[in-house]
Amino acid sequence: MSRIGKQPIPVPRGVEVTRNNGHVEVKGPKGALTWLLPERMQVAVEDGTIVVERSTDNQQDRALHGLTRTLIANMVTGVTQGYSKTLDVVGVGYRAELIGKNLRLSVGHSHAIEVQPRPGITFEVGQETNTRQFFIRVSGIDKEVVGQQAADIRALQKPEPYKGKGIRYRGEAIRKKQGKTAKGAKGR
Repeated sequence: MSRIGKQPIPVPRGVEVTRNNGHVEVKGPKGALTWLLPERMQVAVEDGTIVVERSTDNQQDRALHGLTRTLIANMVTGVTQGYSKTLDVVGVGYRAELIGKNLRLSVGHSHAIEVQPRPGITFEVGQETNTRQFFIRVSGIDKEVVGQQAADIRALQKPEPYKGKGIRYRGEAIRKKQGKTAKGAKGR
């Protein structure tokens, strides 16, 4: 049996889980999420917990068992706490600002780039006081959508390996390369 799939998912107070026509719907204080359940997976809601079970013991069903349990647990967490990813904008003259709900980035291109949020996503922009670099916080209730929106923003100006300028995830380590050295500097 799958070690992840067999664990029950606790349902916090204020969260409602329903199953109908192969869909699982989770409603909570931050919103509602719906997901199409794989055909061979069964979901039972009982005594404040959600239990995911599989019909057979073949390889694909075992893989789907843990995946289904994790995705439903992410839905429960999303409608109660939400998800967010923080990106740092590093570079001299690099800026980020909010124009209404849209994000405007000046990150070394000849023009400013405007990013529209996906449905259910909100942006927050701030500036660190000690380093004066900007940060962008991408928030929402769907973990997959939050991660994809953050990845799309990072892809607009990936960190370069010589000075580390660009857009990076908070806490991401950038492997820096050594720059050019003078040809005759070794003998002096």
